[in-house]
Amino acid sequence: MLSPAEKRELLDIAWKSVRRTVQGNAHGPIKAPRQSINTESMLWQPAGAFVSLYRHGELRGCLGLIVSEAPLAETVSQLAGRTATEDPRFPAVTPGELDGLRIEISILSPLKEISAIEEIQVGKHGLFIVAGMYRGLLLPQVAVKHRWNVTRFLEETCIKAGLPPDQWKHAETAIYTFTAEIIEQETK
Repeated sequence: MLSPAEKRELLDIAWKSVRRTVQGNAHGPIKAPRQSINTESMLWQPAGAFVSLYRHGELRGCLGLIVSEAPLAETVSQLAGRTATEDPRFPAVTPGELDGLRIEISILSPLKEISAIEEIQVGKHGLFIVAGMYRGLLLPQVAVKHRWNVTRFLEETCIKAGLPPDQWKHAETAIYTFTAEIIEQETK
């Protein structure tokens, strides 16, 4: 769990990266300010993360890494800038859209392979499904937002992976859960 100060610093890093990337003031996202991060801080520890941008309540971009060897602050900085400009599902965020954006950072726990779907708790767990070369991930908050039960959550994660909705029932399909600490903020 991040402290309130760490959450503020991580959001500040993300916002600076988004603004700098979108406004074209630099070549890509900012580097996390190493000198300002205590090496004991959670921001200095490697962790997977996703950065989501919303405008008027609608998704505007989301990119992430399940696992990262870089410190969390650097991972979020890189992802924030890339989310604003490189999510292939959306056109790049424009400078005129910066006011009104909401940023959401999901810091992921390590993956845990499950052996029974009864281990899945909607609202607590995100899902990562792997079948051959197909992979799909949905964050914990997605199932809550759409009011899905466990079965629907599994089906939608399969669809996200490009698989048939019932692929989760097959023995060769691996199902992983994870939790996420979520921090968010409206435009600074």
